[in-house]
Amino acid sequence: MSIPVRPGATRPASRPGAPDPLAPLLDLPGVREAADGARAGIDRLLGHKVLRRESAGVSTESALRGARASAALEGVDVPLADLRAGNAEDPLVQGALRVSAGLGSMVETWSRAPGQVLARLHVLAAADLVDSGDLGRPAPHAGPRLSGLFSLVTGPTSAPAVLVAALVHGELAALAPFGTADGVVARGAGRLTGITRGLDPKAVSVPEVGFAELGGDAYAEALAGYASGTAQGVAGWLVHCCRATEHGALEGLAICESLLRG
Repeated sequence: MSIPVRPGATRPASRPGAPDPLAPLLDLPGVREAADGARAGIDRLLGHKVLRRESAGVSTESALRGARASAALEGVDVPLADLRAGNAEDPLVQGALRVSAGLGSMVETWSRAPGQVLARLHVLAAADLVDSGDLGRPAPHAGPRLSGLFSLVTGPTSAPAVLVAALVHGELAALAPFGTADGVVARGAGRLTGITRGLDPKAVSVPEVGFAELGGDAYAEALAGYASGTAQGVAGWLVHCCRATEHGALEGLAICESLLRG
């Protein structure tokens, strides 16, 4: 069996009846079970009664917690209370906050013009970190793999949304096309993929918290496995992302319960 261990070079099927190159990912060790677990966790969250009247509030809190966790994965860990009070001035944290806050405005465009959205994500993430002329401009070496990534974003596939989101996240994090704030951009793009492909359409889970709870070392190790391009490495990354998604769903449930208690 041929397994697409280089998603950046893989294009989802665009012709009727053509084989889906992402389908074999479900046959990798542990991946199908992990994807089912992530889907079940998100479904439990989406069924919470608070979301019938307070989904916007849950989504807003999710974005704040997600930004904090994304910055923490980059080594800048700021207490949530400081973020609420507006006391976090670190430029990387501010970039993560802008990315989280801006995802909603990109939902309609992501599946049609991913290159445009990716550039915007970098502008938001790195506005205070690099010269303005370098914002939103991927390095030339990234071009071929980005083209494959964009096909992944825009093309059809039968693979679960959580796996597509994991591939987008992993490809961008491993490729590091901008050289600055690539992790924040990658996690934003992964979350955006989950929203647009129906994994979490209300944006109420917090996958970034899931990655942080599993540990920065585990995150780096799983990402290195993905970057190796081996079937084992890709499987490990996909399972890691699914587990982070499950943890992120629990964080969303905690937000719902907090709002329920007032």
